[in-house]
Amino acid sequence: MLKWLTTLFMAMTLSGCGYNTLQSGDEAIKASWAEVLNQYQRRADLVPNLVNVVKGYAAHEKDVLTQVTEARARVGAIQATPELVNDEEAFKKFLAAQGQMTSAISRLLAVAENYPQLKADGLFRDLQAQLEGTENRITVARNRYIAAVKDYNITVRSFPTNLTAMIFGHKTKPSFTVENEKAIAEPPKVDFSKPTRQPADIAPATIPSQ
Repeated sequence: MLKWLTTLFMAMTLSGCGYNTLQSGDEAIKASWAEVLNQYQRRADLVPNLVNVVKGYAAHEKDVLTQVTEARARVGAIQATPELVNDEEAFKKFLAAQGQMTSAISRLLAVAENYPQLKADGLFRDLQAQLEGTENRITVARNRYIAAVKDYNITVRSFPTNLTAMIFGHKTKPSFTVENEKAIAEPPKVDFSKPTRQPADIAPATIPSQ
């Protein structure tokens, strides 16, 4: 009986000191981070097809094609587990790799401005549309993660829940900074309405067989 009363008292005390709030906040962060990772993976899965279709029209753009492939490899080399949000240094490396991926994809899509036949390719247009949609979903997922981390970190730092957080080892979680938000917030786009010309020193690309 005494043990049961002690357990009940502890449960009521922890609840009043924010223990349950910390647990629910931690779960919210895990769920929102999982969605961020899911959308980043969706983008990475589109890259090989995008590289292949561009290569079909602009195989000599080796530097750009290599940059995208290498950027994707760097992203894939990082173990993007749920625990990543508990390691600030690993989190920063992950964001840096994703920023490099965004830049590389933007350069790859910019190549299309010099190749009207590539821009007119149905597969390329479909992949580009999928990529834009994925970038938008990344932005939404990232904003949800930021909101979840903000609420959680306020709980961790506020009195008296900061005492409960200290007892159970809850620490603040890293979030996206202004610098990496600027680097990865803008979806890469290609303006299909903009007139383009084939460079005079480059022979017209041969349309790959469908």
